[in-house]
Formats: sequence, C-alpha cells, structure tokens
Amino acid sequence: MEATIIVTILALMQFTLFGLQVGSMRAKHQVKAPATTGHDDFERMNRVHLNTLEQLVVFLPALWMHAQVANPLWGALIGLVFIAGRFIYRAEYMKDPSSRSPGFSISFIPSAVLLIWTLVVVVLGMI
Repeated sequence: MEATIIVTILALMQFTLFGLQVGSMRAKHQVKAPATTGHDDFERMNRVHLNTLEQLVVFLPALWMHAQVANPLWGALIGLVFIAGRFIYRAEYMKDPSSRSPGFSISFIPSAVLLIWTLVVVVLGMI
C-alpha cells in the first residue's frame, strides 16, 4: 500500500503544481480574479489544471479500489503512467491545444485499466 500512497501524493502534488502555475500565469498576464478568461497562456494553463481535476475524480478512487482488491504495486505503476500522461498533456496543451490527444490518452487509459481490472477481480471473487 505504500506505493499507492506515494503515487497518490505525487498526483496531488502535480495537481497543486498545476494550480500554482495557473496563479503564476494569472499574475504574469494580469488576469484579475475572479476572471477565468484573458491571455491565451493563462486560459490554457487553467484548462490543464481543471482537466487534471476532472481526471483525478476517476483516477484516485480507481487507484485505491485497485489497491484494495487487486494489486497495489501494479496499480501504483499504472498510476505513474497517469502522472506522466498529465505532464505530457500539459506540455502539448500549452504548445497547441489541438495537439493534446496523446497526453490525454496516456492519462485516461490508466484509469480505465484500473477500473476494468478492479471490476474483473471483484466479479470473479463473487463467483
């Protein structure tokens, strides 16, 4: 379970970093709160941050359910792929939002794998 805890902390630290980068872009481009529109770089970073939050809502429960019923080490390794995918997504989105698909896929697929694997283990355990 320690690996699951480490991956959870890393994912939350990444989310916090993205939030700090939103604040930095807000200050750099003088986008005054509560505005959510302004300079393109601010808007892009804000969307990266919000999309990461949207993905965490699925990823974190999937990671922990997987750790409980399947394999915490494999779940943590899959979780590291999620985190890497989020960094790739950020880089692509900041460069050109239309190029974000690979990073999105790299971070979406781990959540799907964790959910499906967990579901299979639970269903098989009921049989």
